[in-house]
Amino acid sequence: MKITSVTSVLLTPFPWVLIKVKTDEGITGIGEAYHGAGVHHIAVDERLTQRALIGQDPRNVDKLFRDMMSSMSASGFYQGAVMSAISGIEMALWDITGQALGVPIWQLLGGKFRDRIRVYNDCHAGDEETPESYAEVAKATEARGFDAIKFDIDPQPTQRDKYNRCISNNDIAYFIDVVTAMREALDPNTDLAIDAHWNYAPADILKVAYAFEDLNLLWLEDPLPPENVEAMARVTQSTRTPICTGENFYTRHGFRELIQNQAADIVCPDLAKAGGLSEGRRIADLADLYYIPLAPHNICGPIGTIHACHTCAASQNFLVLEFHHLDNEIWNTLTVEQDLIKEGHIDVPTAPGLGVTLDEEVAKSVAKEDLGFFE
Repeated sequence: MKITSVTSVLLTPFPWVLIKVKTDEGITGIGEAYHGAGVHHIAVDERLTQRALIGQDPRNVDKLFRDMMSSMSASGFYQGAVMSAISGIEMALWDITGQALGVPIWQLLGGKFRDRIRVYNDCHAGDEETPESYAEVAKATEARGFDAIKFDIDPQPTQRDKYNRCISNNDIAYFIDVVTAMREALDPNTDLAIDAHWNYAPADILKVAYAFEDLNLLWLEDPLPPENVEAMARVTQSTRTPICTGENFYTRHGFRELIQNQAADIVCPDLAKAGGLSEGRRIADLADLYYIPLAPHNICGPIGTIHACHTCAASQNFLVLEFHHLDNEIWNTLTVEQDLIKEGHIDVPTAPGLGVTLDEEVAKSVAKEDLGFFE
């Protein structure tokens, strides 16, 4: 079996990047790369496709992953848009391999620990900037079957200085009121996570984390910018509120320092840009050496989400998977299979390969017109 072509499409309004890999035996694999400037172009760049993929056996997934990195060694291969493109192609290679062997991808990753993947809904915010509104949205989401929910605590319009990462006492009090209202409104067994989006300085976010300690949060996510692992370790080791980070780290090499320094209580790699499914499993295993749970970040459409489910199923330390698109009609219709999320869970696919099928007509209807459709 040989690869004959690699094509991509950019969808809209949400910029999901889908990648197809075709073979000379009629098997086509599909993957999804994390969106970003030029990712759909990089995925079909001749430096990547001609040097590493065309004419190669797609079933040699790990070898081709290394070859793709080598072929893009002068283009920032280990992170950013290039690694996102490589990640999406890697997923498509696993889809081909599973179809060729007649088994689901999770079987190729070592088998599954679970039959259902727990997902949490990222609600972002309330309908209004009040504790009561946040609590109402949290309760409504819980009523739809989710027992894990996430909200953001982004900088407020009242922030004194948008550059110095500091938080006023009034804004700290507001964050505490919002999160307390949600925690009190939810069932005690419903997990609540809070995302700080890398916005704050250690001393300031620790004031917030200390106030959250008795609220029994699932985690406080990305309290600091990702560049300084030592600073992240200081925050993690200074509070009883669990700290989660990792969506802006790439490959197991990028996670090594974070995990070895136990600078996070939970790691959240985004498999659509961190290296794909095998690399996700390697990151999970590295984290498991320190008994750190895996909770992948995920803003993909259903193709990338179901791909992530295979790694989640095959990882012992999996905790929960992110979901961003509740009531998004495009997400719900982009695959032939409908109602993928039921009562806050996704059933692990049992069909060969990815286990779901792209609805080509729906995808074509939302493709960015000036870029073509899998060209």
